[in-house]
Amino acid sequence: MKKQWHLITGVEPGSIAEECGLEPGDRIGAINGHEIEDFFDYQYYIEEEFLSVEVLTRDDEECTLEIEKEEEEDLGLAFESFLMDEYNSCCNKCMFCFIDQMPPGMRDTLYFKDDDSRLSFLQGNYITLTNMKEKDVERVIRYHLAPINISVHTTNPELRCRMLHNRFAGDVLEKIRRFSEAGIPMNSQVVLCKGINDGEELDRTIRELGEFLPYMESLSVVPVGLTKYRDDLPKLDAFTREDAGKVLAQIQGWQKHFLEENGTSFVHASDEWFILAGEEFPPVDYYEGFGQLENGVGMMRLLISEVEESLTQLAGDDREKTVSVATAKLAYPTIEKLAAQVMEKYPNVHIHVYCIENTFFGEQITVTGLLTGQDIRKQLAGRELGDELLLPCNVLKADEDIFLDDMSLSELSEALQVPVNIIQSEGQDFVNKIISM
Repeated sequence: MKKQWHLITGVEPGSIAEECGLEPGDRIGAINGHEIEDFFDYQYYIEEEFLSVEVLTRDDEECTLEIEKEEEEDLGLAFESFLMDEYNSCCNKCMFCFIDQMPPGMRDTLYFKDDDSRLSFLQGNYITLTNMKEKDVERVIRYHLAPINISVHTTNPELRCRMLHNRFAGDVLEKIRRFSEAGIPMNSQVVLCKGINDGEELDRTIRELGEFLPYMESLSVVPVGLTKYRDDLPKLDAFTREDAGKVLAQIQGWQKHFLEENGTSFVHASDEWFILAGEEFPPVDYYEGFGQLENGVGMMRLLISEVEESLTQLAGDDREKTVSVATAKLAYPTIEKLAAQVMEKYPNVHIHVYCIENTFFGEQITVTGLLTGQDIRKQLAGRELGDELLLPCNVLKADEDIFLDDMSLSELSEALQVPVNIIQSEGQDFVNKIISM
């Protein structure tokens, strides 16, 4: 197999790499005789005190650098991509995959399905493990990469193969068992589909994953998201209020079991279940440190507690201001209550809270992170917006001020003729942005 040469794009001033004469445009291929596949190999092998680094210079000359350094001291190099390799795309065709429910004509990156185990460690992504070959499993164990976040969905091998539309998807428990035996911390998730992996199947999944405690540290259960673009996809039904109550009761029964047996609740319901069932969010302690926030477990409770804490530290005054806050259906009742608490402390601050229906993806999509600029623009046109419009940060692309439909923040501001500002994901910022003059 041809050796990979990894392009250096940056050299930190004063670093070991600069002292050795490495420059942007040079490439690294191996360290101490080990070829470098990606970032993890690189990080693992540079921890030694004595390094023999194979370099391909900008002039296409191969040479070897002998480096002596402190153990675990970094070389000070930046590469063409932080992963130092191409991303592995998903080899499944899950019956609930959100990307398969996207409308045509959106930016290309929104259609890329990643299922790369390396992104689980670097970015916290959840992966199915179906892309992991034996060498990948062995490398996770050898490097003790952790935690690994796993999209399990079901532990029934036949059902998992059917749900992921992948005949190789049934061995998930074997891989989990190997990680557990190696002491690798894990988290897991289930996307629950009505009549498919719920009921007795969910009981089985929770029970079998719980057998890997303490290394399987948590499990979240989230309802499937269904857009209006499901032509030629398996028929899936939305959960009802009654369904949500049953799911919560089922999960709470298991939580009681695990608390008694293991001292941890282990399995958690995402916020959607409480909202759909019309139940209050549990107290902060219920969420055991909010380890599954990225899956929407406890986000609303954390926001509530942060806003309330922030308000207790403020005296309130008679400042005058009018603002508007837009959110989606799921968070709307909570945001309304929090806005009322702010207005109680600041009687002359008026807050208009608007619920934006997701007509772009369909009314069953109720999370704020999937709102588009065009829905916000259409539904707020002509409304009383006050001095500014405030939006949560998750409506925008992570590294750019654009919505899912590529509308920019400035375009929305111009269309609505009002400044549009972003609230970060903390309760204190929610309060500060509203009352700031």
